[in-house]
Amino acid sequence: MKRDTLFLKTIVFLIGIPVLAICIFGLPLIANDAAESSSKMAYVLYGILAIMYVSVIPFFVALYQAFKLLNYIDTNKAFSKLSVKALKNIKNCATTISIMYLVGLPLFYLAGEIDDAPGVILIGMVFIFAPMVVAVFAAVLQKLLKNAIDIKNDNDLTI
Repeated sequence: MKRDTLFLKTIVFLIGIPVLAICIFGLPLIANDAAESSSKMAYVLYGILAIMYVSVIPFFVALYQAFKLLNYIDTNKAFSKLSVKALKNIKNCATTISIMYLVGLPLFYLAGEIDDAPGVILIGMVFIFAPMVVAVFAAVLQKLLKNAIDIKNDNDLTI
């Protein structure tokens, strides 16, 4: 295992641990608080929590794909169709997360209206735009990698 990717693999692993901890410990606490609060706010928070729980699935799929991509780099398969496929999967997962939070943005609006906290809408927008940045970055890398593979294959044919 190369040291360069060992650091990145560790970072990918460390990114997943807090998200898993929030899903196991943090979100149930929010659900309990919502159950004890007013009934209007509870239904809105339950909707937001449902979106958060469902969005964890594509998040961990994307982390797994990033881990696979680092393994491809370790085994000198960085310029392969497998790497392009992993980047495509990361792009699709990030896009899925953004769409899920875009659909749930009215719930963030309702939470802000009920609690009289306009900053809640901005938090919802962060959950939309952060994965979109990842999706755009993965799409650019996917396109560059695919072009590099095509150029390499064309050069192999002419030799």
